[in-house]
Amino acid sequence: MKIVCEYVWLGGDNELRSKTRVLNHTDSTNEIFSLENVPSWNYDGSSTKQALGNDSEVLLEPRALFINPFYGQNTFLVLCDTYRPDYKPLENNHRPYAIEVFNKGLSEKPWYGIEQEYFLMNKETGKPLGFPKDSNPNPQGQYYCGVGAQNSFGRKIAEEHMVFCLNAGINISGINAEVAPGQWEYQVGPCLGIVSGDQLWMSRYILERVAEKNDVVVCWEPKPLKGDWNGSGCHTNYSTRSMREGKDGKLGIYFINEAISKLSKKHEEHMKVYGTGNEERMTGEHETADYNVFTHGKANRGASVRIGNDVYKNGKGYFEDGRPSSNMNPYLVTAKIFETTVTNVTTVTDTELYDSDTNMEPQPSDVCSF
Repeated sequence: MKIVCEYVWLGGDNELRSKTRVLNHTDSTNEIFSLENVPSWNYDGSSTKQALGNDSEVLLEPRALFINPFYGQNTFLVLCDTYRPDYKPLENNHRPYAIEVFNKGLSEKPWYGIEQEYFLMNKETGKPLGFPKDSNPNPQGQYYCGVGAQNSFGRKIAEEHMVFCLNAGINISGINAEVAPGQWEYQVGPCLGIVSGDQLWMSRYILERVAEKNDVVVCWEPKPLKGDWNGSGCHTNYSTRSMREGKDGKLGIYFINEAISKLSKKHEEHMKVYGTGNEERMTGEHETADYNVFTHGKANRGASVRIGNDVYKNGKGYFEDGRPSSNMNPYLVTAKIFETTVTNVTTVTDTELYDSDTNMEPQPSDVCSF
């Protein structure tokens, strides 16, 4: 039986790349094709800014398998990470780091729900879909969750992407038009640990392919439009078992506040891995916090970290880190959040946990979900 596998990986500029391999799969034992059946492969790293021409081979190691929604039966997408011939990870291969971090705190079962924003750009004009060629559109506002040809631009691509992700087996949980013309968001999750990074990268690949079919460019930059326009983020919703269920007689909200206090102590460290060009987006305006200042608040979309009203009402749940940019590496971001809040030992006093206006007395209820 012939199996078609599309190997997907990150190039030297963190751009997605892929190539196709046809495999012969022996089905004599009625074995279902799985990740273990996908062999390692390689590519020319000198063409992707990842190796020199005199030693150009880069190894591809399959890490996650998805159904290929662009083709029929027996076709798969294979997410890979990248290694040198001595099996050292490439500089931009952060998946091994994330695995190492998550393995230190398996009992806490971290869940992530990631909100990926992006722009769809006209290839000829370099402007977002819906922007006139020689002028500006109406100010932002009417386009958010907008309906109608005068308000919505790129819906065909956004909706096809959602369906293709579902068919691939990605846990995509919704889409919506954002505040600027041609700006959209989709959500992936909740996913456990390393799966969140795997699924977000593959969802990005699928979006690139859908846009390619429509001769449109996906822009992952956090602030592609200057002036009075929102940028694009990748808000990361996060919870641990202790936040969802409570522990040792303490409600989940206690552990949420504890985690936020730990994040506040390492704000600068986190911002270094939360995406490039993020300082242009995070100005303290357009629903963002100031890049250099850590803040948190109840239902405050302008804070670095936001806790929803339902979480306070229920006394447990999750929080949203609004700092990651649209071009962030999900392995770095998810692992860094977990490392700071769970696997690193940081002393936090009860005074720190309950000294802000966000620390209202919670009411116990069911676990909140993303």
